[in-house]
Amino acid sequence: MRRLVLNLALLALAGCARKQTDSVRIAIGGQAQLIYLATTLADELGYYRDAGVAVSLIDFPGGAKALEAVLGGSADVVCGFYDHTIQMAAQGRDLRAFVAMLRYPGLVLVAASPGINRIEDLKGRTVGVSAAGSSTHLLLNHLLVTHGLKPDDASTASIGMSATAVAAITRGKVDAAIMTDPALAIARKQLPSLRILADTRTADGVRAAFGVESYPSAVLYSTRAWQDAHPESARSLAHAILRTLDWMRTHSPEEIRARMPPSFRTDDPEMDLQGLRSLQNMLSPDGGITPESAAAVHQVLRVSLEAVRTNAIDVRATYTDQFLK
Repeated sequence: MRRLVLNLALLALAGCARKQTDSVRIAIGGQAQLIYLATTLADELGYYRDAGVAVSLIDFPGGAKALEAVLGGSADVVCGFYDHTIQMAAQGRDLRAFVAMLRYPGLVLVAASPGINRIEDLKGRTVGVSAAGSSTHLLLNHLLVTHGLKPDDASTASIGMSATAVAAITRGKVDAAIMTDPALAIARKQLPSLRILADTRTADGVRAAFGVESYPSAVLYSTRAWQDAHPESARSLAHAILRTLDWMRTHSPEEIRARMPPSFRTDDPEMDLQGLRSLQNMLSPDGGITPESAAAVHQVLRVSLEAVRTNAIDVRATYTDQFLK
């Protein structure tokens, strides 16, 4: 009996050791955007804790600032767009995405000014992007080029991704803009005449824009050095995100909205639910990135970034699936 009690005690101690909590700081490039919701929900649902990792979520106004945080050492991991890993590879930086949250980017190009009914009509117009050199800016350049224009045929204005973007498009400060939900839903409610020129929230839209079945966007990425030094933390984060994606797929938009932080909700529940239905369709089925989809991102970046065009980049080294297994 005494031996049985001792063995049970040792098993309990071993379990505690396995559950030892590691601390990870995640920088998010615009936390309230629905495309990054899984990162916050994993915390709200307690899935990081269950995986044995204590996560601090740090909100930044955009992906570029979140990237600066991880490069500067004030964050360990970024929740942002996958294309940053390729951009940094062109500069000799070794960053890797290790779990994808979405299979579609969720970026939508909308027009407000009269006379803009197709992408070709953007010539000579001003288009709002989140920030100069951002993923939204790079997408705009790609769309312009694939529709017979040059990147400088349209001027750009930095309008952010939330309330400032809504104000810019609804008050006529820009002729068109690239937006995401929930800002897009708010803008369409305030300005029903908004016209969608490109929509990467759907499979058809992604094929039309990029010619592939999926296009990696919202991911968790970090330096390879951090992943090598903290493989269990990386694995725990990846599994917590996968568990969250599964929860989001199997629960109703109403249930998802109920678990969102109050500050993430608008005062229009139906508008929130519409955005969440769209988001559910965008969720990655397995957290992985395929060679074909990564190559599509590389091609988009080549349009705008000379460093990406002129440097030999091993795109396969910019993502890994080793922590998904």
